[in-house]
Amino acid sequence: MKQVETTTDERHIPQPLMVEAGSLSAERERSDGPSGPAGPAVSPAGRRGTRLYVIDGLRLVAALLVVLHHYVGTARADRPDNLIWGRPVSEIFPDLSAVAAYGWLGVELFFVISGFVICMSSWGRRPRDFFVSRVIRLYPAYWFAVLFTTAVLTALPAVFPPLKPTQWMLNLSMLQKGMGVPDVDGVYWTLWSELRFYLIFLLVVATGLTYRKVVVFCCVWGAAAVLAGKSGIPLLITLANPDAAWFFIAGLALYLMHRFGQDLLLWCILGMSWLMSQNEILRRVRFEDVSTWKGSLILYTLFLIFMAGVALGLTDRIRWKWLTTAGALTYPLYLMHYAAGVAVIHHLRDRVDARLLVAGLIAGMLVLSWLVHRFVERPLSKFLKKGLTGAFSRLGTPSERATRG
Repeated sequence: MKQVETTTDERHIPQPLMVEAGSLSAERERSDGPSGPAGPAVSPAGRRGTRLYVIDGLRLVAALLVVLHHYVGTARADRPDNLIWGRPVSEIFPDLSAVAAYGWLGVELFFVISGFVICMSSWGRRPRDFFVSRVIRLYPAYWFAVLFTTAVLTALPAVFPPLKPTQWMLNLSMLQKGMGVPDVDGVYWTLWSELRFYLIFLLVVATGLTYRKVVVFCCVWGAAAVLAGKSGIPLLITLANPDAAWFFIAGLALYLMHRFGQDLLLWCILGMSWLMSQNEILRRVRFEDVSTWKGSLILYTLFLIFMAGVALGLTDRIRWKWLTTAGALTYPLYLMHYAAGVAVIHHLRDRVDARLLVAGLIAGMLVLSWLVHRFVERPLSKFLKKGLTGAFSRLGTPSERATRG
Protein backbone atom coordinates (compact mmCIF):
# COMPACT_ATOMS: atom_id res chain seq x y z
CA MET A 1 0.00 0.00 0.00
CA LYS A 2 1.03 3.53 0.38
CA GLN A 3 4.39 4.60 2.02
CA VAL A 4 3.75 6.46 5.23
CA GLU A 5 6.06 7.89 7.80
CA THR A 6 6.21 5.93 11.05
CA THR A 7 8.13 8.34 13.22
CA THR A 8 6.34 9.75 16.21
CA ASP A 9 6.14 13.45 16.87
CA GLU A 10 9.37 14.49 18.61
CA ARG A 11 7.36 15.34 21.69
CA HIS A 12 5.31 12.16 21.59
CA ILE A 13 6.04 9.60 24.27
CA PRO A 14 4.88 5.95 23.99
CA GLN A 15 2.39 4.99 26.68
CA PRO A 16 2.84 2.28 29.31
CA LEU A 17 0.14 -0.35 29.77
CA MET A 18 -1.60 1.72 32.43
CA VAL A 19 -1.79 5.49 32.81
CA GLU A 20 -2.74 7.21 36.01
CA ALA A 21 -6.30 8.43 35.55
CA GLY A 22 -5.79 12.01 36.69
CA SER A 23 -2.80 12.68 34.43
CA LEU A 24 -4.58 11.09 31.46
CA SER A 25 -7.58 13.32 31.96
CA ALA A 26 -5.37 16.40 32.21
CA GLU A 27 -3.51 15.43 29.05
CA ARG A 28 -6.70 15.05 27.08
CA GLU A 29 -7.95 18.36 28.42
CA ARG A 30 -4.79 20.10 27.23
CA SER A 31 -5.01 18.55 23.78
CA ASP A 32 -8.70 19.18 23.21
CA GLY A 33 -7.93 22.39 21.36
CA PRO A 34 -5.85 22.92 18.23
CA SER A 35 -2.18 22.33 18.85
CA GLY A 36 -0.12 25.46 19.26
CA PRO A 37 3.28 26.28 17.75
CA ALA A 38 5.02 23.96 20.18
CA GLY A 39 2.95 21.00 18.99
CA PRO A 40 0.72 18.66 20.98
CA ALA A 41 1.14 18.28 24.71
CA VAL A 42 3.56 15.66 25.99
CA SER A 43 2.05 12.37 27.07
CA PRO A 44 1.66 11.56 30.76
CA ALA A 45 4.43 8.99 30.90
CA GLY A 46 7.16 11.61 30.51
CA ARG A 47 9.49 9.56 28.30
CA ARG A 48 10.99 10.68 24.98
CA GLY A 49 9.40 9.11 21.88
CA THR A 50 11.09 6.66 19.54
CA ARG A 51 10.53 5.49 16.01
CA LEU A 52 8.02 2.66 15.72
CA TYR A 53 10.26 0.24 13.89
CA VAL A 54 7.78 -2.61 14.32
CA ILE A 55 5.25 -0.76 12.16
CA ASP A 56 7.80 -0.66 9.32
CA GLY A 57 8.27 -4.40 9.64
CA LEU A 58 4.52 -5.07 9.73
CA ARG A 59 4.05 -3.08 6.54
CA LEU A 60 6.59 -5.22 4.70
CA VAL A 61 5.05 -8.43 6.07
CA ALA A 62 1.62 -7.29 4.85
CA ALA A 63 3.04 -6.48 1.41
CA LEU A 64 4.78 -9.84 1.13
CA LEU A 65 1.56 -11.60 2.10
CA VAL A 66 -0.22 -9.87 -0.77
CA VAL A 67 2.64 -10.66 -3.18
CA LEU A 68 2.66 -14.34 -2.24
CA HIS A 69 -1.11 -14.48 -2.57
CA HIS A 70 -1.06 -13.04 -6.08
CA TYR A 71 1.69 -15.36 -7.25
CA VAL A 72 0.62 -18.70 -5.77
CA GLY A 73 -2.62 -18.27 -3.80
CA THR A 74 -5.42 -16.86 -5.98
CA ALA A 75 -8.41 -18.74 -7.36
CA ARG A 76 -7.41 -17.45 -10.80
CA ALA A 77 -4.02 -19.15 -10.54
CA ASP A 78 -5.62 -22.42 -9.37
CA ARG A 79 -7.82 -22.96 -12.40
CA PRO A 80 -6.91 -25.55 -15.02
CA ASP A 81 -5.08 -24.01 -17.98
CA ASN A 82 -4.87 -20.62 -16.26
CA LEU A 83 -2.77 -17.98 -18.02
CA ILE A 84 -0.36 -17.54 -15.11
CA TRP A 85 0.96 -21.06 -14.45
CA GLY A 86 -0.78 -23.10 -17.12
CA ARG A 87 -2.09 -25.56 -14.51
CA PRO A 88 -3.55 -25.33 -10.97
CA VAL A 89 -1.05 -23.70 -8.65
CA SER A 90 -2.14 -26.07 -5.87
CA GLU A 91 -0.51 -28.87 -7.86
CA ILE A 92 2.75 -26.95 -8.11
CA PHE A 93 2.82 -25.61 -4.51
CA PRO A 94 0.40 -27.83 -2.53
CA ASP A 95 1.48 -26.54 0.90
CA LEU A 96 2.50 -22.98 0.05
CA SER A 97 -0.67 -22.23 -1.91
CA ALA A 98 -2.80 -23.20 1.11
CA VAL A 99 -0.98 -20.60 3.21
CA ALA A 100 -0.88 -17.99 0.42
CA ALA A 101 -4.64 -18.32 0.04
CA TYR A 102 -4.95 -16.04 3.10
CA GLY A 103 -2.46 -13.46 1.82
CA TRP A 104 -5.21 -11.13 0.62
CA LEU A 105 -5.64 -10.15 4.29
CA GLY A 106 -2.48 -8.07 3.88
CA VAL A 107 -4.67 -5.34 2.35
CA GLU A 108 -6.88 -5.14 5.42
CA LEU A 109 -3.76 -5.03 7.60
CA PHE A 110 -2.51 -2.13 5.48
CA PHE A 111 -5.72 -0.21 6.14
CA VAL A 112 -5.38 -0.63 9.91
CA ILE A 113 -1.73 0.43 9.83
CA SER A 114 -2.63 3.38 7.62
CA GLY A 115 -5.23 4.63 10.10
CA PHE A 116 -2.65 4.40 12.89
CA VAL A 117 0.19 6.12 11.02
CA ILE A 118 -1.84 8.81 9.28
CA CYS A 119 -3.22 9.93 12.62
CA MET A 120 0.26 9.90 14.14
CA SER A 121 1.97 11.77 11.31
CA SER A 122 -0.83 14.37 11.11
CA TRP A 123 -0.85 15.36 14.79
CA GLY A 124 0.00 19.04 15.20
CA ARG A 125 0.21 19.64 11.44
CA ARG A 126 -1.58 22.21 9.33
CA PRO A 127 -3.88 21.03 6.50
CA ARG A 128 -1.33 22.18 3.93
CA ASP A 129 1.35 20.08 5.61
CA PHE A 130 -0.97 17.08 5.59
CA PHE A 131 -1.73 17.56 1.89
CA VAL A 132 1.92 17.97 0.92
CA SER A 133 2.97 14.94 2.96
CA ARG A 134 0.37 12.75 1.25
CA VAL A 135 1.33 13.93 -2.24
CA ILE A 136 5.04 13.32 -1.79
CA ARG A 137 4.40 9.92 -0.19
CA LEU A 138 1.92 8.65 -2.76
CA TYR A 139 2.73 9.99 -6.19
CA PRO A 140 6.44 9.54 -7.07
CA ALA A 141 6.50 5.74 -6.73
CA TYR A 142 3.00 5.51 -8.16
CA TRP A 143 3.90 7.42 -11.32
CA PHE A 144 6.86 5.11 -11.89
CA ALA A 145 4.70 2.03 -11.23
CA VAL A 146 2.08 3.09 -13.78
CA LEU A 147 4.74 3.62 -16.47
CA PHE A 148 6.67 0.47 -15.51
CA THR A 149 3.59 -1.78 -15.50
CA THR A 150 2.29 -0.33 -18.76
CA ALA A 151 5.67 -0.98 -20.39
CA VAL A 152 5.80 -4.58 -19.12
CA LEU A 153 2.24 -5.34 -20.19
CA THR A 154 2.92 -3.85 -23.62
CA ALA A 155 5.95 -6.13 -24.01
CA LEU A 156 4.34 -9.19 -22.34
CA PRO A 157 0.57 -8.90 -22.87
CA ALA A 158 -0.42 -12.56 -22.39
CA VAL A 159 -2.06 -12.38 -18.92
CA PHE A 160 -3.25 -8.77 -18.75
CA PRO A 161 -3.51 -6.57 -21.86
CA PRO A 162 -2.17 -3.02 -21.59
CA LEU A 163 -4.66 -0.19 -21.31
CA LYS A 164 -5.26 2.35 -24.04
CA PRO A 165 -3.04 5.47 -23.88
CA THR A 166 -5.93 7.64 -22.70
CA GLN A 167 -6.64 5.17 -19.89
CA TRP A 168 -3.12 4.70 -18.52
CA MET A 169 -2.50 8.43 -18.79
CA LEU A 170 -5.58 9.10 -16.64
CA ASN A 171 -4.21 6.51 -14.18
CA LEU A 172 -1.36 8.94 -13.48
CA SER A 173 -3.87 11.13 -11.62
CA MET A 174 -4.73 8.27 -9.23
CA LEU A 175 -8.36 9.35 -9.66
CA GLN A 176 -9.27 6.90 -12.43
CA LYS A 177 -11.66 4.91 -10.24
CA GLY A 178 -13.83 7.97 -9.72
CA MET A 179 -13.93 8.46 -13.50
CA GLY A 180 -14.91 4.86 -14.23
CA VAL A 181 -11.57 4.11 -15.92
CA PRO A 182 -9.91 0.72 -15.25
CA ASP A 183 -6.69 0.51 -13.24
CA VAL A 184 -3.38 -0.22 -14.93
CA ASP A 185 -2.86 -2.82 -12.19
CA GLY A 186 -5.69 -4.40 -10.23
CA VAL A 187 -4.03 -3.67 -6.87
CA TYR A 188 -4.61 0.06 -7.32
CA TRP A 189 -8.17 -0.34 -6.05
CA THR A 190 -6.87 0.12 -2.51
CA LEU A 191 -5.52 3.57 -3.36
CA TRP A 192 -9.06 4.78 -4.02
CA SER A 193 -10.00 3.73 -0.48
CA GLU A 194 -6.90 5.46 0.91
CA LEU A 195 -7.64 8.70 -0.96
CA ARG A 196 -11.19 8.85 0.37
CA PHE A 197 -9.91 8.31 3.90
CA TYR A 198 -7.41 11.15 3.49
CA LEU A 199 -10.11 13.45 2.11
CA ILE A 200 -12.49 13.13 5.03
CA PHE A 201 -9.74 12.94 7.67
CA LEU A 202 -8.36 16.20 6.28
CA LEU A 203 -11.48 17.88 7.66
CA VAL A 204 -10.49 16.81 11.17
CA VAL A 205 -6.86 17.82 10.62
CA ALA A 206 -8.07 21.28 9.55
CA THR A 207 -9.70 21.83 12.94
CA GLY A 208 -6.67 20.61 14.91
CA LEU A 209 -6.42 16.99 16.01
CA THR A 210 -7.42 16.19 19.57
CA TYR A 211 -8.43 13.03 21.41
CA ARG A 212 -12.06 14.14 21.49
CA LYS A 213 -12.23 15.06 17.79
CA VAL A 214 -10.70 11.80 16.59
CA VAL A 215 -13.08 9.80 18.81
CA VAL A 216 -16.06 11.73 17.43
CA PHE A 217 -14.75 11.22 13.90
CA CYS A 218 -14.53 7.46 14.45
CA CYS A 219 -18.11 7.33 15.73
CA VAL A 220 -19.58 9.55 13.00
CA TRP A 221 -17.69 7.88 10.17
CA GLY A 222 -18.56 4.43 11.49
CA ALA A 223 -22.25 5.34 11.63
CA ALA A 224 -22.08 6.74 8.10
CA ALA A 225 -20.42 3.54 6.87
CA VAL A 226 -23.25 1.48 8.36
CA LEU A 227 -26.01 3.65 6.91
CA ALA A 228 -24.44 4.32 3.51
CA GLY A 229 -25.25 0.96 1.95
CA LYS A 230 -28.97 1.25 2.63
CA SER A 231 -29.16 4.92 1.69
CA GLY A 232 -28.70 4.36 -2.02
CA ILE A 233 -26.92 7.73 -2.21
CA PRO A 234 -23.76 7.31 -4.35
CA LEU A 235 -21.97 10.30 -2.83
CA LEU A 236 -22.55 9.07 0.73
CA ILE A 237 -21.37 5.58 -0.20
CA THR A 238 -18.23 7.03 -1.79
CA LEU A 239 -17.35 9.19 1.20
CA ALA A 240 -18.41 6.71 3.90
CA ASN A 241 -16.25 4.02 2.25
CA PRO A 242 -18.09 1.13 3.97
CA ASP A 243 -15.74 -1.49 2.49
CA ALA A 244 -12.70 -0.14 4.37
CA ALA A 245 -13.89 2.39 6.96
CA TRP A 246 -13.85 0.05 9.96
CA PHE A 247 -10.26 -1.01 9.31
CA PHE A 248 -9.11 2.62 9.25
CA ILE A 249 -11.15 3.29 12.40
CA ALA A 250 -9.36 0.41 14.15
CA GLY A 251 -6.04 2.06 13.32
CA LEU A 252 -7.21 5.44 14.62
CA ALA A 253 -8.37 3.92 17.92
CA LEU A 254 -5.07 2.08 18.31
CA TYR A 255 -3.12 5.28 17.79
CA LEU A 256 -5.17 7.08 20.43
CA MET A 257 -4.26 4.24 22.81
CA HIS A 258 -0.64 4.72 21.86
CA ARG A 259 -0.71 8.46 22.41
CA PHE A 260 -3.03 8.79 25.41
CA GLY A 261 -3.16 5.34 26.96
CA GLN A 262 -5.95 2.79 26.95
CA ASP A 263 -9.48 3.36 28.25
CA LEU A 264 -12.83 1.62 27.95
CA LEU A 265 -14.10 3.95 25.20
CA LEU A 266 -11.16 3.19 22.92
CA TRP A 267 -11.48 -0.54 23.56
CA CYS A 268 -15.18 -0.27 22.67
CA ILE A 269 -14.35 1.51 19.39
CA LEU A 270 -11.74 -1.14 18.59
CA GLY A 271 -14.19 -3.91 19.51
CA MET A 272 -16.92 -2.39 17.36
CA SER A 273 -14.51 -2.08 14.43
CA TRP A 274 -13.67 -5.78 14.84
CA LEU A 275 -17.34 -6.75 14.87
CA MET A 276 -18.24 -4.63 11.85
CA SER A 277 -15.18 -5.71 9.86
CA GLN A 278 -16.42 -9.31 9.92
CA ASN A 279 -18.90 -8.47 7.19
CA GLU A 280 -16.19 -7.11 4.91
CA ILE A 281 -13.91 -10.06 5.67
CA LEU A 282 -16.75 -12.42 4.74
CA ARG A 283 -17.31 -10.52 1.50
CA ARG A 284 -13.62 -10.77 0.66
CA VAL A 285 -13.56 -14.49 1.48
CA ARG A 286 -16.39 -15.06 -0.98
CA PHE A 287 -14.74 -12.89 -3.62
CA GLU A 288 -11.31 -14.52 -3.32
CA ASP A 289 -12.87 -18.01 -3.05
CA VAL A 290 -9.72 -19.65 -1.70
CA SER A 291 -9.87 -19.27 2.10
CA THR A 292 -12.31 -19.70 4.97
CA TRP A 293 -14.09 -17.00 6.96
CA LYS A 294 -13.12 -18.59 10.26
CA GLY A 295 -9.43 -18.78 9.40
CA SER A 296 -9.41 -15.24 8.04
CA LEU A 297 -11.13 -13.83 11.11
CA ILE A 298 -8.70 -15.62 13.45
CA LEU A 299 -5.71 -14.21 11.56
CA TYR A 300 -7.17 -10.69 11.56
CA THR A 301 -7.96 -10.95 15.28
CA LEU A 302 -4.39 -12.03 16.06
CA PHE A 303 -3.12 -9.07 14.07
CA LEU A 304 -5.29 -6.63 16.04
CA ILE A 305 -4.06 -8.14 19.30
CA PHE A 306 -0.48 -7.67 18.16
CA MET A 307 -1.21 -4.08 17.08
CA ALA A 308 -2.73 -3.42 20.50
CA GLY A 309 0.56 -4.59 21.98
CA VAL A 310 2.42 -2.16 19.71
CA ALA A 311 0.06 0.66 20.69
CA LEU A 312 0.58 -0.03 24.39
CA GLY A 313 4.37 -0.05 24.13
CA LEU A 314 5.08 -3.77 24.38
CA THR A 315 7.32 -3.70 21.30
CA ASP A 316 9.15 -0.43 22.03
CA ARG A 317 12.43 -2.27 22.64
CA ILE A 318 12.53 -3.51 19.05
CA ARG A 319 14.74 -0.91 17.34
CA TRP A 320 16.31 -2.76 14.44
CA LYS A 321 17.51 -0.11 12.01
CA TRP A 322 17.04 -2.34 8.95
CA LEU A 323 13.28 -2.25 9.51
CA THR A 324 13.32 1.36 8.31
CA THR A 325 14.58 0.18 4.92
CA ALA A 326 12.06 -2.67 4.97
CA GLY A 327 9.25 -0.20 5.43
CA ALA A 328 10.54 1.97 2.59
CA LEU A 329 10.27 -0.97 0.16
CA THR A 330 6.63 -1.67 0.95
CA TYR A 331 4.82 0.86 -1.22
CA PRO A 332 6.84 0.38 -4.44
CA LEU A 333 6.68 -3.39 -3.98
CA TYR A 334 2.92 -3.34 -3.60
CA LEU A 335 2.44 -1.12 -6.65
CA MET A 336 4.65 -3.09 -9.05
CA HIS A 337 4.42 -6.75 -8.10
CA TYR A 338 1.13 -8.00 -9.50
CA ALA A 339 0.41 -7.42 -13.19
CA ALA A 340 4.07 -7.25 -14.18
CA GLY A 341 4.96 -10.19 -11.92
CA VAL A 342 2.36 -12.64 -13.25
CA ALA A 343 3.30 -11.65 -16.80
CA VAL A 344 6.90 -12.68 -16.04
CA ILE A 345 5.68 -15.96 -14.49
CA HIS A 346 3.67 -16.74 -17.63
CA HIS A 347 6.69 -16.30 -19.90
CA LEU A 348 9.19 -18.15 -17.69
CA ARG A 349 7.09 -20.93 -16.15
CA ASP A 350 8.31 -23.57 -18.61
CA ARG A 351 11.95 -22.45 -18.48
CA VAL A 352 12.65 -22.03 -14.78
CA ASP A 353 11.90 -24.21 -11.75
CA ALA A 354 8.68 -22.94 -10.16
CA ARG A 355 10.16 -22.48 -6.68
CA LEU A 356 13.19 -20.67 -8.05
CA LEU A 357 10.96 -18.55 -10.26
CA VAL A 358 8.79 -17.33 -7.35
CA ALA A 359 11.75 -16.74 -5.03
CA GLY A 360 13.73 -14.97 -7.73
CA LEU A 361 10.79 -12.84 -8.76
CA ILE A 362 10.09 -11.70 -5.19
CA ALA A 363 13.79 -10.95 -4.66
CA GLY A 364 13.90 -9.04 -7.94
CA MET A 365 10.83 -7.02 -7.02
CA LEU A 366 12.39 -6.14 -3.67
CA VAL A 367 15.58 -4.94 -5.38
CA LEU A 368 13.56 -2.94 -7.89
CA SER A 369 11.53 -1.45 -5.04
CA TRP A 370 14.72 -0.29 -3.32
CA LEU A 371 15.95 1.28 -6.57
CA VAL A 372 12.63 3.08 -7.01
CA HIS A 373 12.76 4.32 -3.43
CA ARG A 374 16.35 5.49 -3.74
CA PHE A 375 16.35 7.02 -7.20
CA VAL A 376 12.71 7.97 -7.82
CA GLU A 377 10.91 8.56 -4.53
CA ARG A 378 13.65 10.42 -2.69
CA PRO A 379 14.58 12.99 -5.36
CA LEU A 380 11.02 13.50 -6.61
CA SER A 381 9.68 13.86 -3.07
CA LYS A 382 12.22 16.57 -2.29
CA PHE A 383 11.37 18.39 -5.52
CA LEU A 384 7.61 18.16 -4.92
CA LYS A 385 7.89 19.18 -1.28
CA LYS A 386 9.89 22.27 -2.13
CA GLY A 387 7.56 23.26 -4.96
CA LEU A 388 4.30 22.63 -3.12
CA THR A 389 5.50 24.28 0.09
CA GLY A 390 6.47 27.36 -1.90
CA ALA A 391 3.13 27.40 -3.68
CA PHE A 392 1.19 27.16 -0.43
CA SER A 393 3.32 29.95 1.04
CA ARG A 394 2.04 32.23 -1.71
CA LEU A 395 -1.49 31.37 -0.55
CA GLY A 396 -0.69 32.22 3.08
CA THR A 397 -2.38 34.73 5.36
CA PRO A 398 -1.81 38.47 4.79
CA SER A 399 0.59 38.57 7.76
CA GLU A 400 2.58 35.66 6.30
CA ARG A 401 2.75 37.39 2.92
CA ALA A 402 3.83 40.62 4.58
CA THR A 403 6.57 38.79 6.41
CA ARG A 404 7.85 37.30 3.16
CA GLY A 405 7.72 40.70 1.53
